[in-house]
Amino acid sequence: MKRFAREIAITIVLALIIFFVARTTIQTYEVFMTSMEPNFTEGDRVVVNKAVYWFGEPQRGDVIIFEEPNGTEEDFIKRIIGIPGDTVEIKNGAVYVNSIRLQEPYVMAPPAYTMATITVPEDRYFVLGDNRNYSNDSHNGWLVEEDMIHGKAWLITWPPDSWKVVPSYKLSEQLPEVVSLDYGETR
Repeated sequence: MKRFAREIAITIVLALIIFFVARTTIQTYEVFMTSMEPNFTEGDRVVVNKAVYWFGEPQRGDVIIFEEPNGTEEDFIKRIIGIPGDTVEIKNGAVYVNSIRLQEPYVMAPPAYTMATITVPEDRYFVLGDNRNYSNDSHNGWLVEEDMIHGKAWLITWPPDSWKVVPSYKLSEQLPEVVSLDYGETR
């Protein structure tokens, strides 16, 4: 009986460890808006990797979940377009990062608006929705603070016919390596 009680205690402790590790490294998110169509639709359930940024910085092209910057209780899902030190401009139906026009096969339609060039400050990220013309995002004048990011979208798990790994678009590969004089780092 003593051995049985010990096995139960070990099983409970292991289950608790697994539970707490899972809670600190992944979470689920439900998409509530259409700002990320056609890649994420309203009602999709997304598994978020919360641990990925413990080992590296957010990258251009990452789809992130973050706290809404105007202080509401909602979380947003958007794609990182500009990282600290980048310049971002929107004109002629295209997004330019560091004066290079991005090729963006994932967008619903090109932006029907313009935005003057901005420089992304340290510890901030410029994000856009994939449904550019129907998205509340950084083109409206706000940026995402690094500590507001919950994690990177990893899997779409609901509805069942939409099950897939979130595709990765490495926007950095479109841009030449740049030495930032402001931050002293090579990107």
